[in-house]
Amino acid sequence: MSDIFVGVVDTPISAEQLLREVGGEDRGAAVLFLGTVRDHNEGKRVLQLNYSAYREMAERELAKVASSVREKWGMASVAILHRVGEMKPGEVSVAIAVAAGHRKGTFDACREAIETLKKSVPIWKEEIYEDGRQWLDCSKDHEHGEGKRNEIA
Repeated sequence: MSDIFVGVVDTPISAEQLLREVGGEDRGAAVLFLGTVRDHNEGKRVLQLNYSAYREMAERELAKVASSVREKWGMASVAILHRVGEMKPGEVSVAIAVAAGHRKGTFDACREAIETLKKSVPIWKEEIYEDGRQWLDCSKDHEHGEGKRNEIA
């Protein structure tokens, strides 16, 4: 158990591990966010995602996000893990857990952590389709059709 636990990993992410990292007898609330690989994007079937990162810089930025969220929302602890490498639909690519003495602010803290992470942490995503691939700008909201794309046939 620690106040801040972050990492860029190349192995499957364990939700239970994150909850253990933020847990404690003085913490009456914990919120967990799991970002998983979808099997589609913008009408295309996604076969696989490849995430890459400049690990040292990404971990420094994850620590800044965790520290900022912890301080702003009064969280006892924050844990963030982002996976890199190849992932299939359904696999967890990012996980965030926050915990506090009471539930107030925990949902907001978790949401702010993922939103800030997407904008500031140097992690890149390549989607593999049946008919090609493309690199996506993770700082944009692709679910709503925004963001830069670099199509590769």
